Amino acid sequence: MTRETITLAGIDIELFEGGNGAPLLFLHGAQGFAPAQPYVGLLTQHRHLIAPSHPGFGASALPLWLDSIDDVAYLYLEFLDRRKIERIDVVGCSLGGWLAAEIATKAPDRIGRLALVGPVGVKLGPTDKLDIPDIFAMSQEKAARLIYHDIGKGKLDFANMTDAQLTTIARNRETTALLTWEPWMHNPKLRHRLHRIAAPTLFIRGASDGLVSAAYVEGYAKLIPNARVTTIEAAGHAPQLEQPEEFARVLFDFLDA
Repeated sequence: MTRETITLAGIDIELFEGGNGAPLLFLHGAQGFAPAQPYVGLLTQHRHLIAPSHPGFGASALPLWLDSIDDVAYLYLEFLDRRKIERIDVVGCSLGGWLAAEIATKAPDRIGRLALVGPVGVKLGPTDKLDIPDIFAMSQEKAARLIYHDIGKGKLDFANMTDAQLTTIARNRETTALLTWEPWMHNPKLRHRLHRIAAPTLFIRGASDGLVSAAYVEGYAKLIPNARVTTIEAAGHAPQLEQPEEFARVLFDFLDA
């Protein structure tokens, strides 16, 4: 994939692109976007993949005025306008799924098909209980057990990382906290806007996901017209990382239907 820096609303944004075919906008989760991951190559075999690093993630700048997922949604609508993309399929993972849902409520006619992978973003349970566990209130090992089916895939060798890699990890965590902290992992208004989504929508969940429960995904899907849910076995919160081939198969069965 190619990497460049573009400017949107005065913000320098890191942008990855690659592959041939119809455009596909990929919105990453809290861990950021890594073009070397196996699932990326599988996606670029079918589509022209467009994968920005959200403000504050990767090498993208973070201005003081930007502090919500809602802000980022408007930023990417500006990107579609600049590219003169009238209609595009969108895949959003976790935090990126929340972002994708926000975009689809604001401009329903711009989204062809929508795939939400372990998305957060809505409040479904009682007010005195978190729908999504607080990953900042637990050890990284405990969080990894919730995120991964195979916890070995979540282990990071910090001692052998470069300063740039460590800085990226720290920035990603810091920005995730900024965008999701209060209220925790949701926009109270989003659930009242989801009925505006016009695109066929697929929710994809890893069977071992300890962050986003099956009940949460089912409840989320009921708020979107023409939405359905599918589950990938032997995968946690990021099935694209743990089961890339099955993830790609499920995704393109849906996108190319």
